[in-house]
Amino acid sequence: MPKLSSRNDLVKPSPTLAITARANALRAQGIDVVGFGAGEPDFDTPAHVCDAAAAALRAGFTRYTPEAGIPELRDAVAARATRVLGVPFARENVAVTVGGKQGIYNFFQCVLEPGDEVLIPTPCWVSYPDQVALAGGRAVFVEGPAERSYVPSPEALAAAVTPKTRALVICSPSNPTGAVWSESDLRAAAALAERHDLWILSDEIYDELVFSGAHRSVLHVAPEAAPRVCVANGASKTYAMTGWRVGWVVAPPPLARAIAVLTGHSVSAPTSFAQKGAVAALTGPQDDVPRWRESFRARRDLAFDLCREVPGFEPFRPAGAFYLWIDVRPLLGRRRPGLATSAELAARLLDEARVALVPGSAFCVEGFVRVSFATAPTKIEEGFRRIREFVARLD
Repeated sequence: MPKLSSRNDLVKPSPTLAITARANALRAQGIDVVGFGAGEPDFDTPAHVCDAAAAALRAGFTRYTPEAGIPELRDAVAARATRVLGVPFARENVAVTVGGKQGIYNFFQCVLEPGDEVLIPTPCWVSYPDQVALAGGRAVFVEGPAERSYVPSPEALAAAVTPKTRALVICSPSNPTGAVWSESDLRAAAALAERHDLWILSDEIYDELVFSGAHRSVLHVAPEAAPRVCVANGASKTYAMTGWRVGWVVAPPPLARAIAVLTGHSVSAPTSFAQKGAVAALTGPQDDVPRWRESFRARRDLAFDLCREVPGFEPFRPAGAFYLWIDVRPLLGRRRPGLATSAELAARLLDEARVALVPGSAFCVEGFVRVSFATAPTKIEEGFRRIREFVARLD
């Protein structure tokens, strides 16, 4: 066959999707696997959302939509962003995308020139570095230390800026740590972007999953930064709509238009009837949102307490999202074959304990693992029971 593009060498398969696929393959063989890998709610999409999509199908709403999304969904997103972020937005600020992931991908494609640098705090979501690379940019990692709840200091971010720096990524609440940026850190990030004329990508997909107090965005503390901020969000996490693939960006109109044009030339438009479902999600009853948040809070407490009982597992207590970020360095590096890295630990837990979790190396930090507690409490209990037994067998 003819050769593939060298662009393929810039990216690797998503580790979180790979872990989930392997766990599903084992389940297909009749093997009982506790899945702590997938970053998606285990709740069903609300009935009124499904009903809206079904009604759209029955009404024949199955053709192409505008590349930026249907007007009523863009209006609903703008209204929500105005209410939640405290900054006035209109339809022209919104581009609907095929999931929040495509919105972030398009952002990098639309703002980066070859060789431009993007400041990415670590630990970071698995797709940021690859998406930057595909846009011709270079990821510059800025460590968030444990003593700062895995959020980099303003001084560390400032020290990483070079003449080639083009953008800064903020993910709060964070995937994979569940950390929430403080107002002072957000304010410092906005000031840094102002000084160096940087874009800010604010990934707020977990904004409804903050366990103490209200979600705080960079736009809450620095509304004047709106002309340089792109907020990425979507229906996946808040409304249990991961498979619907409806996301959006809220951005300055020229950037929103550019992102929509790129959507038009890549996937044409988001799925028509799924957009109708998203309208119902945003404008319909919101009762499930606080109820699910409280459920995730209880699961967090359960998972955190059980994790602390595992020798060598040192969890960070997340302020948001639905992940435990666990320091497993006390277990690694021992003179045991096949247990020197987080990837080896994750592989052995899946093979020997039938527990699927994600190694920290997937998030650009070694010596940690990520556990998703977006699963039933009984599964959380069973998963950590298996982990405890696995660790006990090591000694």
